[in-house]
Amino acid sequence: MRVRRTGTADRGSIALFVAICAAGLVMVIGIVLEAGGRLRAIETADARAQEVARVIGQQLDETALLRGGGFLLTQDVNAARAAADAYLAPYGLHAEIAFRNGNTVLVDIRAQYRTTLLGAFAVQSLEVHGRGSATLVHGVKEAETA
Repeated sequence: MRVRRTGTADRGSIALFVAICAAGLVMVIGIVLEAGGRLRAIETADARAQEVARVIGQQLDETALLRGGGFLLTQDVNAARAAADAYLAPYGLHAEIAFRNGNTVLVDIRAQYRTTLLGAFAVQSLEVHGRGSATLVHGVKEAETA
């Protein structure tokens, strides 16, 4: 008497399903980790840009102050660049600096986020941008209106 086996054509299909799902899950986890790392890098770049703006904001135009022109940021780009470079040198970063209205400095920093898991797909680094600004206020008695 011959015993007939049923379902032999499906043998091993669960193992294939698990392997496909596991590979997809690893890819999703990798993307989430890289996205989180990139967001941390952006946050760090923003914080450093804000600190550079604060440092540059402390560079006052002494000539205008002595002439009675009030407190203004120095428009000397070399002095601002030296202050920014002194702050950013330990991080190996460079800042783009712009002035507005004599009392506001705008800072833009470009940094690289080195990927970990995306390196397997030939993506070694991603560029991130940080932006910050500082406005010099002195003796403010009420809010400024634009």
